[in-house]
Amino acid sequence: MTELDELRAEKDAFYGSHPQSPLTRAQKKDFHGLSYFPENDALRLEVQVEEFAVKDGFEMQTSTGGVQPYERFGKFSFSVDGQMVELTIYLSQHGFFLPFVDSLAGSETYPAGRYLEPEPLPGGRFLVDFNLAYNPYCAYNEMWSCPITPAENRVKVAIRAGEKMFHPSKNDGLIARHFFYFRHRHSLGCVPQWRATLRIHRSNLNTYRGVRV
Repeated sequence: MTELDELRAEKDAFYGSHPQSPLTRAQKKDFHGLSYFPENDALRLEVQVEEFAVKDGFEMQTSTGGVQPYERFGKFSFSVDGQMVELTIYLSQHGFFLPFVDSLAGSETYPAGRYLEPEPLPGGRFLVDFNLAYNPYCAYNEMWSCPITPAENRVKVAIRAGEKMFHPSKNDGLIARHFFYFRHRHSLGCVPQWRATLRIHRSNLNTYRGVRV
């Protein structure tokens, strides 16, 4: 079992049983694990980021009609199946944020976008591992609010790595429409306990998912 396999197994255990799981009680009863693309070494990248001289601030729309403040930090390019792609990295007081939507949105991946937190490296480079791409909590039910990927990060290639779209059970139609504000927290005391002992990439995975308030 690889480190990525272990991480995914830990996430499944958390989602299926933990009190802080984003799933409803009904969803937990029918939960048999999240769906993922196979590990893809070609989409584990070290990229050179072109940092913007002027970091424009803007408000990113959320799934419940709100907004959240960000800055446009920089952009980078990479190749997927021979096609060049460009993405923008955003920055807030909580760190670097990379939401993106690929061409599989609505069929295999979540339409509003998947998330990554790029890891800064020396020399203006970043580690961007799409195998760690994850769905925000609003992908699982309507009890959450989360940022919607901006148009500039909607690409026309398939990113076959990371988490796939969640397919809820028929029981989810009974979910009450209660909304909780999405919150960015890096403190281990404010995120699910399953990641409290994980390091680097593991600790990044849940930062932007959402926490009940």
